[in-house]
Amino acid sequence: MPEANILEAMDHPQIFAPHFKGDTWGFWRMVLAALFALPMDDKTLALYRQHTGRTAPPEAPFTEMALVIGRRGGKSQILALIAVYLACFRDYEPYLSPGEVATIAIIAADRNQARTIFRYVKGLLSSVPVLAPMVEDETKETLTLNNRVQIEIATASFRVTRGYTFAAVLADETAFWRDESSANPDTEIFRALRPGLATIPNSLLLNASSPYRRAGILWKAYQRNYGKDGARVLVVKASTSEANPKINPAIIAEAYEEDPESAACEYGGEFRTDIADFISRSVLEACIETGCHERPRVAAAGRYVAFIDAAGGSGTDSMTMAIAHEDKTLGPVLDVLRERKPPFSPESVVMEFAATLKSYGIYKAESDKWGGDWVGEAFRKQGITVTPSAAPKSEIYRELLPLLNAHKCSLLDHPRLVQQLCGLERRTARGGRDSIDHAPNAHDDVANAAAGALVLVSKAPAMMVFTKAFLDRI
Repeated sequence: MPEANILEAMDHPQIFAPHFKGDTWGFWRMVLAALFALPMDDKTLALYRQHTGRTAPPEAPFTEMALVIGRRGGKSQILALIAVYLACFRDYEPYLSPGEVATIAIIAADRNQARTIFRYVKGLLSSVPVLAPMVEDETKETLTLNNRVQIEIATASFRVTRGYTFAAVLADETAFWRDESSANPDTEIFRALRPGLATIPNSLLLNASSPYRRAGILWKAYQRNYGKDGARVLVVKASTSEANPKINPAIIAEAYEEDPESAACEYGGEFRTDIADFISRSVLEACIETGCHERPRVAAAGRYVAFIDAAGGSGTDSMTMAIAHEDKTLGPVLDVLRERKPPFSPESVVMEFAATLKSYGIYKAESDKWGGDWVGEAFRKQGITVTPSAAPKSEIYRELLPLLNAHKCSLLDHPRLVQQLCGLERRTARGGRDSIDHAPNAHDDVANAAAGALVLVSKAPAMMVFTKAFLDRI
């Protein structure tokens, strides 16, 4: 397919025009004109200045762009349009070795989310008669074209982005990327992607998301590049209604009435100011005994305590257990941290955890409030008394924080513990009260168990553990 510019293709009646009718695409036409350095009329230039903070129109196409757009703003359709345009209208053969293909990757937090854009891509290709014959092969996750281009979806993981030759990467909803093996998944994934983009000249890295907290790759791109003429990365920022005038304003108005902070983020395209990191990675690393993954029971250590974060075995949550003791020099010390990921048999995990507790002389423990009476009953059958913690999770994390900041506790060398503690967020409600919890689509099962055990030790170690001999006397 000979190269035409993307706006010409968008206006062509035999290409994309039937799918982008009406005058509601003005904002996105500006975005495309800016990305590919196409001519702008006065109206488009005014939109460009309003939404990029820049004054002068671009002199050359960009190779990287960040879109900070409110939800339902239409970015998925535009990312699909860009993917199809790059796949069909550009020639990558001069840059490919024998047997190599140019990949246009659609990366999202999970495959279901990536398939949203992928469906738009397939829809555009199949509905444009001059483009449909280019598709040679199709699977649930790939489209192979007859010009040595492959469009493929992937999940947000730095492990699956290596080894590709990328013509473009479309990264969707990056503000919400989570990876259980990394505390900074978006940064690490982008670092892994960039070498794959180096082979093909003018390859594109598109970072598109509704905003969230003031952290991560999207926030950094906004901070460093928004409103700066000459900056390498083009940053475009818009509310939902600015990007998509067809959205029902009543929906947005209702959202602002219910929760202004959330609505400003979801629909206003604003980064949240009421969410902050719980703790930094550097503080946690100072509390870790490197290379120590579990500590055996030591008689001289005295009292051991335990905290359990229960789960049902069939969902997405793990069942976790932590054991800790008090050291006169180090303060609370984390000795054991166990996690069983789903699927698992809850009864089998209870038996396993109970045996470990007994090996540390523990016959009474605390747990979160999940599961009601089931947790206590299941452990009671194994000779362990488990009671729900009186303190909510936020309070436990809040009491852990000064121990970590003052380096008055000792952690195990456990990557998932570090990742989950780093991923915790402190939220300030409209009434001024703070809450601490995991981010959307993330987990804190390991962190909750560890925090619970360490806080138990720090508060009242003499009251937390009962030996079997003591229990037999009462």
